[in-house]
Amino acid sequence: MSAVPPPGCPAHESLYGPEFAADPAAVYRRLRAAGPFAPVELAPGVRATLVVSYDAALHVLRSPETFSKDSRRWQDLADGTVPMDSPVVPMMAYRPNALLTDGEEHRRLRGAITDSLARVDPHTLRGYVESSADTLIDRFAPAGQADLLGEYAQVLPLLVFNHLFGCPTEYGLRLVEGMSGIFDGVDAEKANELLSTTVADLVALKRAKPGADVTSRLIAHPARLTDEELVHTLVLLMGAGTEPQQNLIANGLRLLLSDDRFAGDLSGGSMPVEDALDEVLWTDPPMANYAVHFPIHDVTYEGVRLRAGHPLVVSFGAANTDPALTADQRAGNRAHLAWSAGPHTCPAISPARLIAAVAVEKLLDRLPDVELAVRVAELVWRPGPFHRALAALPVTFPPAPAAAATAPAAGP
Repeated sequence: MSAVPPPGCPAHESLYGPEFAADPAAVYRRLRAAGPFAPVELAPGVRATLVVSYDAALHVLRSPETFSKDSRRWQDLADGTVPMDSPVVPMMAYRPNALLTDGEEHRRLRGAITDSLARVDPHTLRGYVESSADTLIDRFAPAGQADLLGEYAQVLPLLVFNHLFGCPTEYGLRLVEGMSGIFDGVDAEKANELLSTTVADLVALKRAKPGADVTSRLIAHPARLTDEELVHTLVLLMGAGTEPQQNLIANGLRLLLSDDRFAGDLSGGSMPVEDALDEVLWTDPPMANYAVHFPIHDVTYEGVRLRAGHPLVVSFGAANTDPALTADQRAGNRAHLAWSAGPHTCPAISPARLIAAVAVEKLLDRLPDVELAVRVAELVWRPGPFHRALAALPVTFPPAPAAAATAPAAGP
């Protein structure tokens, strides 16, 4: 059988809009009942196949000889079925970066990333995250209330990104505006243009004035990335370092503040935080549906025909919660797919996890009596097919004085 019904077939489940955002788990259950692959619509008129079983997801992620990451193979975009101004095109269309290339080209581009990130000292990074967190907490601690998404989880990765990549503050603000517009699918074409021009400006700045930062290391790397490759590599790192990072921090805080399993343990050190991050990465991964692949040729897997050039979107959220997985204990179990798998596994797992853990620990240390300001069921999730993202995380707490420690400025 084919995984893709004819156009207009009502079997295409929508992955956009507030209904999906409110309860994606219910959608995954419905889709999973029909098999490991399911026809979905990512945006109006943009059809794809969602990989919803853990085993099928691993098969796709670990079979680059059959499933390509190069979205120039996307037939519906090539023939105009999907227009270039579709809101999901900036997240899926080809860019010359490590995420969307295969083989030797992928290895060259990924090598430049891993080498440049490897020179980030984890102790220095931890110190910078802690001082940045103090800066932000000082701003709202005396008020006794805050939106931990907009005032904390969203801003902290930006401060860290600006520092690591030598990015002036005004550039960072433009980058986050562009990236959030792409993820939300709101005026995505304009957001993509803002993102690309800002990153090009950053590359030009660092070519003229290199520094001890990841951008300068990428420019100087023996892989000799072109300006175009540099721009799109930085767009990739910006996307991975801000939107998913803020979602991991916010979703971790949401879980810790709403789940009875963690009640009373928040002052007990880092273990509850690490356990909560493991749980979030299993059940509410920051990137819920992504890792887009394209069959190089028609292929049949478990009786399902997958058409060449038709996008396969791996659902990390569905795969991680596949009932076929027998592991009940998620704390300390990192066999989830939240960081992907295979040759395109996230190259920055350690720093990403460190940033999230320190951010959550610091917030709970400074404001140990923090509570959600609304019932957890009243929290609103941002629509979009790719991410699992809160719209806000309102909290209350006893007003606290600002810390005396000197904190870093917003820029490098």
